[in-house]
Amino acid sequence: MRKVDIEKVRNVAIIAHGGAGKTTLAEALLFAAGATERMGKVDDGTSNFDVDPEEIKRKITISTSFNVYTWNKHEVTVADTPGYINFEADAKNTLRVVEGAILVINGVSGVEVQTEKMWKYAKAENIPVLGFVSKLDRERADFDKVLDEVKEVLEVTPVPVFYPIGKEAEFTGVVDLLKKKAYIYDREGSGKFEEGEIPPDMEETVSTMVEALVEGVAESDDALLEKYLEEGELSEDEVRSAFSKAVREGLIFPIFCGAPLKLIGVHPFLDYINDLIPSPLAIGEVKGRDPKSGDEIARKVSPDEPFSGQVFKTLVDPYAGKLSLIKIYSGTLTAEIQPYNPARDATERIGQILKPAGKKHKQLTSAVAGEIIGIPKFKETLTGDTLCDPKNPIIYDPPTFDEPVISFAIKPKSRSDEDKLGPSLARLMEEDPTLKFGQDPQTKEFILSGMGEIHLEVAVEKLKRQFGVEVELRTPKVPYKETIKKKVEVQGKYKKQTGGRGQYGDTWLRIEPLERGKGFEFHETIVGGVVPKQYIPAVEKGVVEAMKEGVLAGYPVTDVKVTLYDGSYHPVDSSEMAFKIAASMGFKKGMEQANPVLLEPILELEVICPEENVGDVIGDLNSKRGRVLGVEAHGRNQVVKALVPMAEVLKYSSDLRALTSGRGVFTMKFSHYEEAPQQIAEKVIEEARREREGESEE
Repeated sequence: MRKVDIEKVRNVAIIAHGGAGKTTLAEALLFAAGATERMGKVDDGTSNFDVDPEEIKRKITISTSFNVYTWNKHEVTVADTPGYINFEADAKNTLRVVEGAILVINGVSGVEVQTEKMWKYAKAENIPVLGFVSKLDRERADFDKVLDEVKEVLEVTPVPVFYPIGKEAEFTGVVDLLKKKAYIYDREGSGKFEEGEIPPDMEETVSTMVEALVEGVAESDDALLEKYLEEGELSEDEVRSAFSKAVREGLIFPIFCGAPLKLIGVHPFLDYINDLIPSPLAIGEVKGRDPKSGDEIARKVSPDEPFSGQVFKTLVDPYAGKLSLIKIYSGTLTAEIQPYNPARDATERIGQILKPAGKKHKQLTSAVAGEIIGIPKFKETLTGDTLCDPKNPIIYDPPTFDEPVISFAIKPKSRSDEDKLGPSLARLMEEDPTLKFGQDPQTKEFILSGMGEIHLEVAVEKLKRQFGVEVELRTPKVPYKETIKKKVEVQGKYKKQTGGRGQYGDTWLRIEPLERGKGFEFHETIVGGVVPKQYIPAVEKGVVEAMKEGVLAGYPVTDVKVTLYDGSYHPVDSSEMAFKIAASMGFKKGMEQANPVLLEPILELEVICPEENVGDVIGDLNSKRGRVLGVEAHGRNQVVKALVPMAEVLKYSSDLRALTSGRGVFTMKFSHYEEAPQQIAEKVIEEARREREGESEE
């Protein structure tokens, strides 16, 4: 049995806008702590965190990857999370299982859209956040400007702990304002540094920054503030102790800085991660529910409690099988335990206990509360499921994921690919719950939905690489509908005589438009049994079947009310089938007379973008036949709300990316159907006609 001092366990997620330098900082921490012999790099594909071939190829983080280092007897698990909006759900989910986060801010680009979102996600989880301003050796990097942006956009007062020595190419080290020491680094990027006195030309600036830091610490504690106001100063021990407490309580946002690619500022930062990120014990207890009664119960974060944990992520490999990543909330897990899954009413076997470490995993004999571990080859358990001691069951709330924002039709390249498509995508969706797959009941197309074009492209690449399934992504067909604008009364009569028993059904239908969104209503006002009651359901069935294909372009009909008000029957030749056919004929004839129109789906679109892009976004939406409902301030950004036809925004993610240089984000959901403009309707009807002619020729 391993001995683990939970007080010295740290779980920290590195979060940022894409391209800010998250993975580089994670690599630098591993290397500086001696966990790796060589610092991996994203650009040359040697990163210890980028595991998937898609990540190496695209040079971006697609899926959260974990690694471990030990520093001053503290075991730190680092989660390198995705920074691009297509994959942000994974980062958001990871923040649920760590006790702290490092928000990396690009020293050149400053606070970007995803920086703000990740900050909000971390604060929503009520965990301490350490800021790290990266890339300060780059041209146009500006630490002070970033501090101003943090205050303005994140609406929090940043408290610098490190201050840069030099700017851009002359950036050579950092001053630790708490310890009042300077760290000067080798310019070759070896990571070697000298600890020394603060440069004389920086003493005045540093003095001002130290004063601001002390004031920030004093304001976090009433007793300290009173003493500071009375005496004008605080001891170094008082400042350090209060500082650590204030950061852990989320009262102070500490800012560090450096250039991780050259290892500048990384070594002293290791100490602060140990000091400022709390251990899992700080949580105290985790609340869940009794699986049977639904009553709230809690588990203390302790190795002596009954075992419980939650699968927060699943990795699927076609050869190695499934690896379930688990945050242990209570108790001790050994290979002898057979944990119970209350959501599936199943018991799982523990083959191996692994410590996730990038491309390789370390095997453990046991694991305790607070640790993040991996278990391979569970048979029943999925992401979000709780595992617990069968004698002391508990179930934790599963994570929630945002709905997909973009959909593509997915066409298998061969019959073999079609046969393997469903099972293969099911395994991919185990790994990535933000992917959705199904068949559109109207268009009959297979639809793959996700968080953006890159997300779906990566899924298609994985299908081919991992499962040998080749597919094409196509723009999906728009699910248009048809309706009517005029009330009509028509006869639908079916009479057939073929020697022997014939067929006879006679219906009079009143067809009228319904309010938009009401769907379909069927009524009957038959008097005197002119249509026997046993045939009336067949009349409704005939109408419903006829509604599947409208008379304009073959799209389903909606928002109509049909009333059967008269008719006649033959005592021998009438049948359910005859009345069904008669009603269908009558409805189609009535549709043609009732001023049929094409309806198009309208989506509710919400765009968050920088203020300088609002004009371009609104202009683009207007060109897409959108109706802008309003614009609201959202920090430094603006929120544009609009209603837009689905046909115009099938590829909106790439359009918005081009308009805002990747800084805009959006959500879309179905709103309603409305009549398509005549010019659009004529085009759609003509395309449908050509498609039908093409099918008939085949």
